[in-house]
Amino acid sequence: MNDKRTSDKHDTTRITFVGAGNMARSLINGLIRSGHDPAGICASDPSPEQRKLIEALGVTTYAANVPAVAGADVIVAAVKPQVLRAVLTSLTNRDETQLLISVAAGVPIGSLEAWTSAGQPIVRCMPNTPALLGVGVTALYANTNVTADQHATAHHILEAAGKVLWVSDEADLDVVTAVSGSGPAYFFYLMEAMVEEAVELGLERETALFLTLETAYGAACMARNGDPSPATLRGNVTSPGGTTERALSILDSENVSGSVRLAVAGAARRAQELAEEFGD
Repeated sequence: MNDKRTSDKHDTTRITFVGAGNMARSLINGLIRSGHDPAGICASDPSPEQRKLIEALGVTTYAANVPAVAGADVIVAAVKPQVLRAVLTSLTNRDETQLLISVAAGVPIGSLEAWTSAGQPIVRCMPNTPALLGVGVTALYANTNVTADQHATAHHILEAAGKVLWVSDEADLDVVTAVSGSGPAYFFYLMEAMVEEAVELGLERETALFLTLETAYGAACMARNGDPSPATLRGNVTSPGGTTERALSILDSENVSGSVRLAVAGAARRAQELAEEFGD
């Protein structure tokens, strides 16, 4: 019964999305599917085309941000990081009772507080692109102004796009960015190489793509099962003297594992650099 009361409370939360792009649409779609009343959601965006897509979901839209955030319990800033400062400082009617959720990559909490106020409850999050299909993973970090109820509300909103986890150190979001934020591209990169070589070896492209995607999906399902570990799963399909052992020996000789680790570390460093570029 307690879970039902909590759900009902979230379903009546007034949420404004500033920015009506793909991520905002995916979250709005997820919220409506989970039972949130579209009348309790609105969005602002200068693009008539973006607003039209949101309106098709039964959500009220605005061309300007200020009227959109009036009366909102939650403001979700779903805009590009380079325009976030201008957007937040223009919200002259914002107040410290409203929870601010930032979906903009690379902008630290300190900058968000500087552009709003020191007392603003703020949650910074890092979703990834599978969130567009409702199967993403989002890491969140809250400042000390966020109440327990607001914490639960932020979790509820981002859960509309997939799995959610909280980090206790904001610096961890840089590593999250490198692993899950950029991560889909790493897997696409590997898929692309597998498809191209399969075609080179004689398979039809459609067949090569089908086999690659289904294999990636199946491997992810096995690893996601959690037992045993990915390293053990790899060993289980590597027979001595077999085809998999030959392939893995080539990957090892080319130091692919080391390259992947360097790539993740490089992405994390770039996330730190972006915080300096986009922050205050």
